[in-house]
Amino acid sequence: MGPTIPISEEISATKHRLPGETHREACNRVASALTGGTAEFLSFRDILLDQRFLPGGRIQAAVGAPGGRTANNCYVAPEIPDTMDGIMDTAKYAALTMRQGGGIGYDFSTLRPKGDLIRSLQSYASGPVSFMEIFNSVCGTIASAGHRRGAQMAVLRVDHPDILEFVRAKQNDWRLTNFNVSVGVTDEFMIAVQQDKLFTLRFEGRQYATIRARDLWDAIMRSTWDWAEPGVIFLDRINQDNNLWYCERIDATNPCGEQPLPPNGACLLGSFNLVRYVTGARDFDFRTFASDIASVVYAMDRVIDVANYPMPEQKVAHENTRRMGLGVTGVANAIEAMGYPYGSAGFCDALRAVLTCLRDTAYITSAMLAKERGPFPLYDRDKYDQGMFIRTLPEGVRRLIREHGIRNSHLLSIAPTGTISLAADNISSGIEPVFSIEFERTIQTPGGAKVEIVQDYGKRVFGTTPRCATAMAAADHVGVLALAQRFVDSAVSKTVNVDPNMPWDEFKGLYEMAWELGCKGITTFNPAGKRYGILKATADPDQEDDVDGAACYVDPDTGYRSCEAA
Repeated sequence: MGPTIPISEEISATKHRLPGETHREACNRVASALTGGTAEFLSFRDILLDQRFLPGGRIQAAVGAPGGRTANNCYVAPEIPDTMDGIMDTAKYAALTMRQGGGIGYDFSTLRPKGDLIRSLQSYASGPVSFMEIFNSVCGTIASAGHRRGAQMAVLRVDHPDILEFVRAKQNDWRLTNFNVSVGVTDEFMIAVQQDKLFTLRFEGRQYATIRARDLWDAIMRSTWDWAEPGVIFLDRINQDNNLWYCERIDATNPCGEQPLPPNGACLLGSFNLVRYVTGARDFDFRTFASDIASVVYAMDRVIDVANYPMPEQKVAHENTRRMGLGVTGVANAIEAMGYPYGSAGFCDALRAVLTCLRDTAYITSAMLAKERGPFPLYDRDKYDQGMFIRTLPEGVRRLIREHGIRNSHLLSIAPTGTISLAADNISSGIEPVFSIEFERTIQTPGGAKVEIVQDYGKRVFGTTPRCATAMAAADHVGVLALAQRFVDSAVSKTVNVDPNMPWDEFKGLYEMAWELGCKGITTFNPAGKRYGILKATADPDQEDDVDGAACYVDPDTGYRSCEAA
């Protein structure tokens, strides 16, 4: 049980375990801290030992361990006040969060545009992009002080007057290298793009400029084609679909975008390793999967109570909602082993069945937890039941929630899982297709450094030949993203690999397709783009956490995207 190939053992030992700790000892440590009795302990420990469930790296490294690290992967900052004191207080908040190992997202839309008069000082504002440099330096300093490389997400609303400066801010290899950036796109803007209408840039009710929506859209698209940024998140879809629509507003996400969060929100992540549920007959073991989901929900709920929080506001916010984000990884390897090429009709049917089981079992278990331990404090029976996502649940599940309440406001999220997937014998990452059948990696062994050929899990274990990411039509990528999003109450992080020779209008159409299909965001990657060239030129695969150029590192050999070193 546990990692069986050298690279996986090395990653597990250095990132997820205490010095000198074995895989079994680490599983004992985590399971002991998160379970309440012998039977519960043995059940959850078996799941961890067999790597059927892979808790987020922060959980593996922090739970039951000394050192005061946070068990939550990421946070979103409080609303940034439009004052110097408020901005610097938020920078301190960010520093304390990253010092304990948490990534962090921000909405910079609250800061006044560049050139605005500051009446109290009779001077002019420098705009949100200039203040992002402060946070970028804070993140870099925390990393250089010996902690893991920081991860940050900056969001600016598409109607902010400084949006063009924001879009162009990372069209280089040196600026804001400790940030991912995403444009917060509204339905109003997307309709204006489709209808070729004018669009107003505004701040606090004041109109600053009127521009052609398609011109701004083309600028965003050109930047993401060349530089892989900014990403796009669909703010109205996020808020319409939010289970807590009645008591919170979401304007930012964690660094990889799979967790839209309110101010002070925290994301608690973990992924079910689907390859471990593929039977010898190449069927999927739904009985064991459902049983494991129930055990995992119980254990992950306890993380909220035992975790360290960098800031007291984060603890209050997390205890009020008890959010978690359970997802899947090894999807491509598992379903292709069952005989369905990635993106095919059979693949989509199998993925739909797996995600239906995950969604319904998680919600049923959380409702039963509420019966036992009480619902999350912000639960409102009538309003919660009217949420857009909740209305997609089977009536039997909704009836159970109405009867007992629910312990956790949100339960589902699909993360990139780059590091934990490599630590689990190089299974395919998240819901991504396999990027490379094999790659070379330098492994540190007791006898010194050694170059190993690392093969895809599906090829090595199941003998399957994967349908690789670059061999697929981009629209198929979006189709899998949209399918997964329908079964997830938070969001899905997935990279849409694009052909460098695809028609320009077809590329832009991917984003409109994602919006129309109900996705909460989309990220594309052009291998002929300028960002990929920087990664290929500068990346040392053995020091992936130290690579500049993006807060989420895309490994140019494996295609794995990891937003944090854990």
